[in-house]
Amino acid sequence: MAWVERFSVAGKRAAVTGAAGGIGSQICGVLAEAGADIVGIDRDVDVQTDVAALVRGHGRSFHAVACDLSDAADTARAAADCLEHFGTVDILVNNAGVAVIEPLGEISVETWDRTMAINLRAPFQLAQAFAPGMAAQKSGKIVNVSSQASIIAIEGHCSYSASKGGLNMLTKVMMSELARHNIQVNAVCPTIILTPLGEKIWGDPAKGKPMLDRTPLGRFGKPVEVADLVLFLSSSASDLINGDCILIDAGFSSI
Repeated sequence: MAWVERFSVAGKRAAVTGAAGGIGSQICGVLAEAGADIVGIDRDVDVQTDVAALVRGHGRSFHAVACDLSDAADTARAAADCLEHFGTVDILVNNAGVAVIEPLGEISVETWDRTMAINLRAPFQLAQAFAPGMAAQKSGKIVNVSSQASIIAIEGHCSYSASKGGLNMLTKVMMSELARHNIQVNAVCPTIILTPLGEKIWGDPAKGKPMLDRTPLGRFGKPVEVADLVLFLSSSASDLINGDCILIDAGFSSI
């Protein structure tokens, strides 16, 4: 098999949460360019207009599903919508996430619960919904978008880091149960990614410079760099990689 075929996802059906966001839209576009049809899951259908055009511009189909991932019942409904549309999902990318940066003493129970629901419970629910179809066809890919903050401690990230640390362990446990069905489950753990929101927060030198000073490569990431890693983990080129939490952080956590 030629290398380009190993990295292809032609004919695959991918469900991507947070599809309209800065990273999610890039993931949808890269997967579509590599041949996948996409179901985008986001808070409402209207915010997915641009990503729908991007996917269709690559000649692939796009189906938008509105969902509040903090609501367990709505998440279950969205999963059923995906399965009704696709029949079976070949690739699940749990990309949606929320981060409320507050010190330990200021985090409300409501913020904690919402963070856990979106960042941890929703990936569990969607994997639970889609894994049986993957197992039946003896192939599947689940990619969880975690964070470098799941592995290293960063002040003010208590609820976020706890949710992403849980997502890493969920990744490993799912791998241990699903590997026998030829399903690969991995997580990617990015540093700060300069989405429009990331630019707004971290583009301020007073905020960003201390992080950059600790980053060997001296820069933050671009959304397409995360999307490219997701593509690799969604393709047959990564079939031997399973249960890993792969840092994409410009060397930040290595020193």
